[in-house]
Amino acid sequence: MSETDFAGRGTTPLVLTVPGLGGSGAAHWQTIWEETRGDCERVDLGMWTAPRRNVWVTKLDHAIKTAPAPVILCAHSLGCLAVAWWAALEGQPYGWPVAGALLVAPPDCDRGDVARPLGGFGPAPKVSLPFPSIVVASRNDDYASIDRAHSMAKFWGSHFVDVGELGHLNAESGIGHWLFGQRLLDRLIAAANIRARLLPEDRSVAGPWSLYPPAAGPGAEMGDPHH
Repeated sequence: MSETDFAGRGTTPLVLTVPGLGGSGAAHWQTIWEETRGDCERVDLGMWTAPRRNVWVTKLDHAIKTAPAPVILCAHSLGCLAVAWWAALEGQPYGWPVAGALLVAPPDCDRGDVARPLGGFGPAPKVSLPFPSIVVASRNDDYASIDRAHSMAKFWGSHFVDVGELGHLNAESGIGHWLFGQRLLDRLIAAANIRARLLPEDRSVAGPWSLYPPAAGPGAEMGDPHH
């Protein structure tokens, strides 16, 4: 098969980064990846300090549908809820055009004391995401308990990774280039590359992704999360 697949898209995935409330600053791992990896582009959702769910979903949908290649979504914090709501409201055939998602530190938008900008994204959709996904969570994240993050991973059918105590997995966490997160992203890209070369009717088959099952519980995978 050539490097161009049906619908005129290339087969090498494009990583779209989806920041959370306030965007991601210069020291945030998303920004660093955009500057150093060569395969990452930011989705400009706008309204960073006063986000609206439907506006973010619409802008994310536009970025996905105009991408020149299959897409891997790489979301942080409230961006994870934008991804989940996009999947719930827009939908797609399994694994196409979104071929996977790395969802880092999703906040608990359902709790009673949630900040107002976050509340508009709750309750979190309880849908199985139509693409392979990995939820990464920390045990001392002020925005969501590890158990709540695990519950969201179960709703979404995501593989779950517990990284211990790393706060909100942002610039303040001191993880820099966050090589562990890049390894998770590369895992998604590798699976997407295999799937992109399958015939459309075969893309819903688990294939290599069956090596990475959905959420098994807090502590399911630790790895080397600090680097």
